[in-house]
Amino acid sequence: MSEPSLREEVTDLLQRLIRVDTTNPPGNETAAAELLRDYLAESGVGCELIAKTPERANLVARIPGGGGPSLLLLCHTDVVLADPAEWSVPPFSGELRDGMVWGRGALDMKSQVAANAVAIASLAREGFEPSGDLIFAACADEEVGDGFGLEWLCEEHPDAVRCDYAINEGGGERIELVDGTPIYEATVAEKMTAPFRLRVLGRSGHASMPGIADNALVKAARLIERLAAFRPEPQLQPEVEAFLRVVLGEVPPANEAVERTRAVSPAAADGVEALLTATFSPTIVSASVKRNVIPAVCELEVDCRLLPGQHPEHVEPLIRAVLGGDVDYELEWIEARGGTRSQLDTPLWRALEEFVAEAEPGARAAPLTCPGFTDSHWLRESFGTVAYGFFPATGELPPEVAASLVHSADERIPVSDLELGVRWLRHAARAVLG
Repeated sequence: MSEPSLREEVTDLLQRLIRVDTTNPPGNETAAAELLRDYLAESGVGCELIAKTPERANLVARIPGGGGPSLLLLCHTDVVLADPAEWSVPPFSGELRDGMVWGRGALDMKSQVAANAVAIASLAREGFEPSGDLIFAACADEEVGDGFGLEWLCEEHPDAVRCDYAINEGGGERIELVDGTPIYEATVAEKMTAPFRLRVLGRSGHASMPGIADNALVKAARLIERLAAFRPEPQLQPEVEAFLRVVLGEVPPANEAVERTRAVSPAAADGVEALLTATFSPTIVSASVKRNVIPAVCELEVDCRLLPGQHPEHVEPLIRAVLGGDVDYELEWIEARGGTRSQLDTPLWRALEEFVAEAEPGARAAPLTCPGFTDSHWLRESFGTVAYGFFPATGELPPEVAASLVHSADERIPVSDLELGVRWLRHAARAVLG
């Protein structure tokens, strides 16, 4: 009987990982870590499970190298909630249908977990001897961030994940320009997640006599409308400038960037639009707990994403100016995480460009900032790691469709994407550590 291909190997492993329910909370990522440990052991890859609590283990595996640079293949094993009533298939079935693997985590991000594992296992079977350590870390708790995953490893077990270079989630989408040129997006920076809370102040009263009260909920509505209408002045950061050079061949003024990009790729324009300014999205409101009581306090939570280099103290005066002075409120920053970037003039970026050119002649790699949040910032902040988000997609599942399936029903990934991902990771390891 012939040996299974890497395509078959990564497909089978992803199916098995999806069948392990690691919904966070509660996580229970140890079950996935044990599955990976047993799989890697078959190829002679040494690994360890490192856990803050027994049921939430992180797996770290490595092929030791010499004194050269180290490369970490980073991923997380937890997933978000899936309501079976919304799905066409059971969300933890790992069903293979029409050339795609279905299930929670198929895109975010057990696909990359499986590809990372198959890449390091197959290299180990081939006797790969890296110049520096090749590391694989499958971490817990990325989706919630309660301190069981990479953040905790960086603080309590830094030598387990310390690395010079890292490949993580957050990029790899294939878009096609109007002239047919394929572009593969790779994230090399990320915005800071900096949510804040507004506590709008009024005066309570009986709901049957609104005139004697000062309704904090009504006052909050005015602030919500102002935030929703706010459009900060656009600015071009280095990552967006580099992206525009690839896509447009030049860098237009910031106020023309979206329109110019939309003319060659609507999908690319949507990404650029979110990266020209900080964004402010009101998402949670809480006020009275009784229908007949006018609230004296209304709390409003705002999802705020800042550009790399921006911090809450830089934008708070701007926010207060937008909110105005006619409504009494208190502003509290909830947290501030991320907002890091990595340089482009590196062996890993050159390996990425080489791979894209080889995988699809005529295609080009384009750097971009991730509008969301990934674990990469823990590595950048802790060790100065050069971290990129790149797991290339073939385009068989259009990028706009794939984006709509993340954290949603009927999440699925083409087997062709899994195969391409394994090829990329093996190429990166050989290019950086060969």
